[in-house]
Amino acid sequence: MRIPRIYTNSALAQGSTAELDDNAAQHVGRVLRMQAGQELLLFNGDGNDYPATISSASKKNVEVQVGTPEANTTESPLEIVLGQTLSKGDRMDYAVQKAVEMGVTRIVPLTTERCDVKLKGDREDKRLRHWQSVAISAAEQCGRARVPEILPVMTVSEWLEHSRDCEVRLVLHHRTEHALKSIIPPERVALMIGPEGGLSPEEIAHAEKEGFLPVALGPRVLRTETAPVAAMALCQWLWGDIGG
Repeated sequence: MRIPRIYTNSALAQGSTAELDDNAAQHVGRVLRMQAGQELLLFNGDGNDYPATISSASKKNVEVQVGTPEANTTESPLEIVLGQTLSKGDRMDYAVQKAVEMGVTRIVPLTTERCDVKLKGDREDKRLRHWQSVAISAAEQCGRARVPEILPVMTVSEWLEHSRDCEVRLVLHHRTEHALKSIIPPERVALMIGPEGGLSPEEIAHAEKEGFLPVALGPRVLRTETAPVAAMALCQWLWGDIGG
């Protein structure tokens, strides 16, 4: 039986007894129904995996005995910052989940001219918590020891300013002849993904003026939730840790 990987924001140290935070404890105790004596593999974002044995468990509280930490080597040397335009229903969930699997560093939800999703106040907070939960589950599943952060929703102008620390900044645009393979390998890349109707000409021009390079992934138009997966897979293959 596969040992479950569980994210916790609790402090973990070799040889200590740790109490899992509420979300992790409920998942272990209520969903997985694990009992004392069973093994877990914990991680808290510090880059290590922590083998652990449950010492006590209920539906709300779980205590574990922490073993010797093991360095996790699943993180890519390429940092990817994703600016993903908001989309309806489970399409945004899919984009977040697959971006984590592809090794994204952080995700910034964007609101653009043709975006048909509006989030404000409590509704935005709720969706951000939900997407962070999706990211945690994806990290648990794919073996990562770090969980990408989901930042608050930004406008295009805010995103262009936020991504200035990236050496290479790309805006996906199927009506261009630029290709990824022509770019000098970076250590940090920003990707800007538009909505179903695409970014407006003004938004693309604004991004280009701020240093973004328009790139095409191929002759076909990709959906907004497919584009980041394809783009990140190619970036990781060219400059990261896929196919190496």
